[in-house]
Amino acid sequence: MATVTVSPKFQVVIPLEVRKRWQLQPGAKLQIVEFNGGVRLLPEVAPASLRGIARGMDTTLLRDADRLL
Repeated sequence: MATVTVSPKFQVVIPLEVRKRWQLQPGAKLQIVEFNGGVRLLPEVAPASLRGIARGMDTTLLRDADRLL
């Protein structure tokens, strides 16, 4: 586990091993999420990169009788 220090400008440097593992490049966008009393940084995913992730998914949907059109 790496430790970082918050600068007087409230900036942190992401350690090199983490940047390599996440393949972060300068200018990459990260989302900050507060979770269980901590902070998580999540890389933003471009919507175009999600194209096709549901390929082959069963799209049949069983509905309750009162919901039928």
